[in-house]
Amino acid sequence: MDKKMTETQQPGSKEPEEARFDELKTDESGEQTVKDINFLLDVPLEVTVELGRTKMLIQELVQLGQGSVIELEKLAGEPMEILVNNKLIARGEVVVVNEKFGVRLTDTISPLERIKQLK
Repeated sequence: MDKKMTETQQPGSKEPEEARFDELKTDESGEQTVKDINFLLDVPLEVTVELGRTKMLIQELVQLGQGSVIELEKLAGEPMEILVNNKLIARGEVVVVNEKFGVRLTDTISPLERIKQLK
């Protein structure tokens, strides 16, 4: 057997080649060129407005019926959380517009805090 072949290579296979990458192009100022990212504007995201949460036993859950009240961890008047793809991006308050519920953003999460959430 050929000394250069490893145990996983088949007879007659070529040696692995070193990967080659094109250099990043820069503009006249030396900064990396920014590609147009407008294609991201059509990506659908799941937006959730969270009123509150609670934990329940299955026994309590199956006993719920019409008119039951579920106590949430948040207090009345506390801001609701606005999540995009399950990541907190803002807080807000309930509003009614044309007989539909909406949310007015009162506080947005800073980009630095959002990056920390990704970890």
